[in-house]
Amino acid sequence: MLIRKLGASGLEVSEIGFGCMGLNAVYGGAGDREEMIALLREAVDIGVTLFDTAQVYGPKINEELVGEALQPVRERVVIATKFGFELDPSGGPAPIGLNSRPEAIKATAEDSLRRLRTDHIDLYYQHRVDPQVPIEDVAGAVAELIAEGKVRCFGLSEAGAATIRKAHAVCPITALQSEYSLWAREPEVEIFPLLDELGIGFVAYSPLGRGFLTGSITTDTSFDDGDFRSFLPRFQKDAVARNMAVVERVKALSAAKGITPAQLAIAWVLAQRPWIVPIPGTTKRTRLEENIDAAAVELSETELAAIIDALASVEIDGTRYAESEMANLNR
Repeated sequence: MLIRKLGASGLEVSEIGFGCMGLNAVYGGAGDREEMIALLREAVDIGVTLFDTAQVYGPKINEELVGEALQPVRERVVIATKFGFELDPSGGPAPIGLNSRPEAIKATAEDSLRRLRTDHIDLYYQHRVDPQVPIEDVAGAVAELIAEGKVRCFGLSEAGAATIRKAHAVCPITALQSEYSLWAREPEVEIFPLLDELGIGFVAYSPLGRGFLTGSITTDTSFDDGDFRSFLPRFQKDAVARNMAVVERVKALSAAKGITPAQLAIAWVLAQRPWIVPIPGTTKRTRLEENIDAAAVELSETELAAIIDALASVEIDGTRYAESEMANLNR
C-alpha cells in the first residue's frame, strides 16, 4: 500500500488502517484470541501500519490483544489508542461517564502503555470531549506526555471546530478521528475546511457504515445481544428497510465498476482528501484482503460525481448513535 501523511505532522501511515474495536468488543461475540492475533500480524505482512484501539474497548482487553499481537513487529507499526471515558470500577462493560482530567489522562496513558507492551503511544486521542474539563487543560496534559516521550502525537475524536482550534493552539493536533462514510458525511461542511487550514489529518472510522454499506445486512438481519448496533436508531428494523435504498445504489455502482460494495465505499473515502485514512475493521482474513484491495481502486471524477448523484436523493433514516450519545459528539 501507499503511505499517507496525517496532516502537517509528518506522521506516516498506510493509506488504509485497521480498526481493532470489533476484534473482541461491540459487535457481538469476541473472536478467538489466537486467530485475532494472527489476523493482526497478517495485516502487518500485507502492508497495514496503522492500528486503532482504545482503553474503553472491551474494556481494556482490546488493548491487551493489540499489544500482544503487535509487540513482535512494534517498530513497523503505528499504534493509536484513546483516553477520556470513566470505566466502571465494578468491571462492567459500559463506561459510566467521561473523565479527561489531566491526572486521569496520565494514569490512563500508563495503563495503556502496559497493556500495549510498548514504551510510547504513537497517536493518543481524546475519545470524546469532556465538557467538565477545559480542552486547553487536556491538550496541556498530552503535551506533557509528549515531552516525556510517552506519546508522540495528539488527536481528538468527534470534536467540534471550536474545540479543535483551541486544542491545536496548545498542542498541535495530528489527526481528528470521526465517523465518515457514504452515509455519514457531516465532517465535510465545517470540519474538513478547518483541518485543511490547520494541517490536521483525518482518520475515518466506520467507513463501511458499521457493515451496512457492504450489503451484508438486510431487513432479516438480527443482531446479538452483545452487538451494540441493536441499540442504534439507524439499525432498527424499520430504519434498515428504508435505508436499503443506500445499499442498492452502492451495489449497482460497484457492480458497474467490477468491485465489491465495500471496496467502492472505502475507495470513495480515500478519494475525498489526500490526508484521510480510513480504518475498516474485520475479524476475517478474506474481508481484510478485500478492504486492502480497495486501495488499488481508482475512481474518476465522473464516477465520483455519479456516486454522489446516485445517493443525493436518499434520506438516511436514524441517527448514528442513540440520543444520549449524540450529545457527546461535535462538542
